[in-house]
Amino acid sequence: MNLLEVDDLTVYYGPVRGVSRVSMMVAQGDIVALLGANGAGKSTVLKAVSGLVKARSGRVSFQGHDLARVPAAQRVRLGLVHVPEGRRIFPALTVRENLQLAAFGSGGHRSGRHEQLEAVLGIFPLLGPHLAKLAGMLSGGEQQLLALARGMIAGPKLLMVDEPSLGLAPQMVELVYDVLAQVAANGTAVLLVEQNVTLAFEVTHRAYVLQQGRLVLSGPSQELAGDERVVAAYLGAGTVGAPTGR
Repeated sequence: MNLLEVDDLTVYYGPVRGVSRVSMMVAQGDIVALLGANGAGKSTVLKAVSGLVKARSGRVSFQGHDLARVPAAQRVRLGLVHVPEGRRIFPALTVRENLQLAAFGSGGHRSGRHEQLEAVLGIFPLLGPHLAKLAGMLSGGEQQLLALARGMIAGPKLLMVDEPSLGLAPQMVELVYDVLAQVAANGTAVLLVEQNVTLAFEVTHRAYVLQQGRLVLSGPSQELAGDERVVAAYLGAGTVGAPTGR
């Protein structure tokens, strides 16, 4: 059974179509890329899966359960966590307080929150020396690590990450992706929105490519890496064609 299945997902923002009839799947331990130019609908898919926007039609299921009537907060407690673009940390709170809030929001027992914090710091050791520092004083890369750590403190089965490399120095991008690879190796699936196509193909198992809100390509990342239609999707050079695979 696939961990996440999205079937014929259609989302509108008022009269404007965000995505139309998008289908995709993520299996346990997979790292899957969702690619496309700005405005292609990538973030909309993540928001629909996490419950931040409502689908007009289609189905999103997680571990075989239809999520249509499951509110966003409950989806987190089921193991579906969304790290949005822009990090969205609380800059006026310390690193520790950011993580403690995430642990509280995940619905875990108070007695286990110290263990949650220690487990996450094992994955993100660079945050350990900064626990007392205001999150707004961290570097961009450290803030991205904090955003990921907040997501991981909930113990997700699926971690959805929107543009983790945006605005980061190459050394920090490498570190962030090393962490995501470790997360997947430990059994947590990762659904990744990434503008750096070359990087995305290097680290993911499978990729889906959106163009103007529609799925136009899908398949193993290594196969799509050399496909000229991916370039066409990013440059907006007409319609790429019918979707391939699932």
